[in-house]
Amino acid sequence: MKESYLYKKLPSKRVKCLNCPHYCLIDNNSKGVCGVRKNINGKLYSLNWGKVAALNIDPIEKKPLFHFLPKTYSLSLATVGCNFKCWSCQNYQISQMPNLSGKIEGENILPDQIVEIAKANDIPSISYTYTEPTIFSDYALDIAKIAKKNNIKNCWISNGFWSKELFNLIYPYVDAANIDLKSFDDKFYIKYAGGRLDPVLETLKRLREKNIWVEVTTLVIPSFNDSDDILSKIASFIKNKLGDNVPWHISRFSGAVSWKFKDIPDTPLATLEKAYQIGKNFGLKYIYIGNAPNLKKENTFCPKCGALVIERDGYSVKRFDKNGKCPKCGALLDLIVK
Repeated sequence: MKESYLYKKLPSKRVKCLNCPHYCLIDNNSKGVCGVRKNINGKLYSLNWGKVAALNIDPIEKKPLFHFLPKTYSLSLATVGCNFKCWSCQNYQISQMPNLSGKIEGENILPDQIVEIAKANDIPSISYTYTEPTIFSDYALDIAKIAKKNNIKNCWISNGFWSKELFNLIYPYVDAANIDLKSFDDKFYIKYAGGRLDPVLETLKRLREKNIWVEVTTLVIPSFNDSDDILSKIASFIKNKLGDNVPWHISRFSGAVSWKFKDIPDTPLATLEKAYQIGKNFGLKYIYIGNAPNLKKENTFCPKCGALVIERDGYSVKRFDKNGKCPKCGALLDLIVK
């Protein structure tokens, strides 16, 4: 437990959390929407600080980050808690634990110990992932500051529902982010995620303005966000507001591993291919289809000459680029390689 970095004290021992756009007003001895920030005698505390619920060494492609330090590993960690309540969540056992059971479980690991694990295994990056790093931002920031001093990169794998205050606090320590853009319909965000669309779009634009590497993921759920209109709006936003070189990961939904969408069928392959073509029609250079290995749409091709530059088969990765350039025509491939 540690006092939160972002909150405002109010009369009668109330506080206003400034960590995310919920901006929770929290009475004394109460918690915010996330279930891990508690007002104790007029001070806001992060109850999940230092309590690691998941810690693994993953291929960075699993995040997914395909253009940031490709074919490397990332030390990946999470605590319990989330500021969303996504019906499609695949990690709901830990993301929703504080609100479902009232428990805040995890192994106590100090920030410098996390960095030492990365150093001992010669891992070039740390990813804040699995749940929502916004909700363990105090802990993530404490780790990230130490990591930066040790030339280790920091990656945020996030829903993008950040406050402006949080963005301003953390952006100097964020090297890459994969942001879920779940739909382009605010009603979807309100009903099926417990959030709103606009703050996510603002986070994406702010990341690009600060030249932080960004990739976007959309989990395509049949009949919920798979219309031509929604997919076109997402592709258009990426192209016109973020840039045609921002990778778009189109991910296949599986009801079997979701929280509240278990009766929804898996995304048809034809729908995924339709989304892929929509992205291409809008001029996006790098589009990938995840969770559908039969489609073989996870390779990277040179946008200028079409040469295969990175081949991916699951998490087996073969690089043919020459330090971020096409081996055939020499074009830059929008890769962060060091």
